Amino acid sequence: MTLSLGLGSDSGGGPEGLSGGSGERLPRGWAWATLEELCDVNPRSFEDEPEDDDFISQVPMASVEAETGRIDASHHVRYGDFKKKSLTRFQENDVLFSKITPCMENGKIAVARGLLDGRALGSTEFHVLRSCSAVLPEYLMHYLLQPDVRRNAEQNMSGAVGQRRVPRPYLESLEVPVPPLAEQRRIVGEIKEQISHIEAGETAIGSAIKQQLPLRESLLDHYALGLTQERNADSLKSLHKQQGRKIDYRTIIPLPRHWSWRVAQDVCTMITSGSTPQSTLMYADSGEIPFLKVYNISKRGFIDFSIRPTFVDKETHEGSLKKSRVAPGDVLTNIVGPPLGKTAVVPDEYPAWNINQAIVAFRAGPDISPAWLRYVLQSPYVIGLLTKTARATAGQFNIALSTCRELPIPVPPLDVQEELCGALAKSLAELDSQHASVGALVRRSADLRAALLHAAFTGALVPQDPADEPASALLDRISAARVTAKAAPRKRAPRKPRPAPPGQGELPQ
Repeated sequence: MTLSLGLGSDSGGGPEGLSGGSGERLPRGWAWATLEELCDVNPRSFEDEPEDDDFISQVPMASVEAETGRIDASHHVRYGDFKKKSLTRFQENDVLFSKITPCMENGKIAVARGLLDGRALGSTEFHVLRSCSAVLPEYLMHYLLQPDVRRNAEQNMSGAVGQRRVPRPYLESLEVPVPPLAEQRRIVGEIKEQISHIEAGETAIGSAIKQQLPLRESLLDHYALGLTQERNADSLKSLHKQQGRKIDYRTIIPLPRHWSWRVAQDVCTMITSGSTPQSTLMYADSGEIPFLKVYNISKRGFIDFSIRPTFVDKETHEGSLKKSRVAPGDVLTNIVGPPLGKTAVVPDEYPAWNINQAIVAFRAGPDISPAWLRYVLQSPYVIGLLTKTARATAGQFNIALSTCRELPIPVPPLDVQEELCGALAKSLAELDSQHASVGALVRRSADLRAALLHAAFTGALVPQDPADEPASALLDRISAARVTAKAAPRKRAPRKPRPAPPGQGELPQ
């Protein structure tokens, strides 16, 4: 069966529908209930406490896959070693709901399955929902995975920026549409089947995405190094006359006839790195001079100034940032990463720009065109000569400005540069078109998931059966059982005999 996205009148409930606490109408036999009515929220213990020597599963946040409802429970720990730590305790069939940003927004929600001995310790950033017999754990998980439900939870987060969490009272008051149990089983079965088709498509999309980057890199090297043409050792003569401090020129491959390797500082009229002013001198969203940061350089080779645009005033641009001024046509690449090697040409959207300290600017001289310089600096081979010299400090990679100045640049005749730039631009445009098509498929996949879940929780995914017991009847029984259990007197555990204080045992005979 394939999912139809025409969500019609069935989702509205009709004249025989039921109006719930949310004000929305539900199909016959459905009922509204809060999570507090449906679950034990954040139970503090296991139903069956392990012994200290028992091994149980450990499930940190990273072990929960986004959007899939799957967890990795393959890591095991001795319960006694972690017993006194404030870890979250959960067991088989509990629903894990990530309460912290951004994991919750990314859909880190799962049903605990495959736990060693049915029990686990996990991240303190999980809410745990232990379902009562009125709702299936898989049904509840898929309901919470809906984009609208997660967006609403995000809007109700509390706490400081960067540490915002979904509060327990919000989750307890969240209303869930509850179908009859038999219909829940049909819904969960249909979701599973449809999700398997969607995931098969996503796997194919992921494979296409993985193939695109190597193809792009291959094209750039193919044109920038003239790889289809016969090699000529004379192309290395200019390098053999020099000695790089960081780059070993003896390892450079030859280029085609009439091409030559040239050191960057010999073919560029300017090579400079940026600097960053005091935060009080930078302005968000609007200003006089646009100030570029690494995140404004796209991995696909263009400037995207729509991402958190920052500006400086003209006085700062001409004063303390004088050495980091750049102009349209300059080629930028980042020298602080990861990742390294993001390269783009400064556009003519503004007449003047400035750059921060993580970016270096190359200005093409008369022997090289800006377009060719851009493609050369995107070539994995050429940029790889730079990245091999990077120094790592606390997980951050840095390339020296002096190394950028000694970078070898392949320089064909200007007419050849123009011809190759045209052909490469055409090939990359075709690749970008394919990338856009794949991107559309990714969005389509997300839309299909959302439509599938919307259909499931509005009664449009599977037909209703009048013979099913209404959810309200089951909820009433559970509610009555809870009242009875609460009213029943608690049985006290038998008192353990107190040991006699030291020296106060039986009198010696």
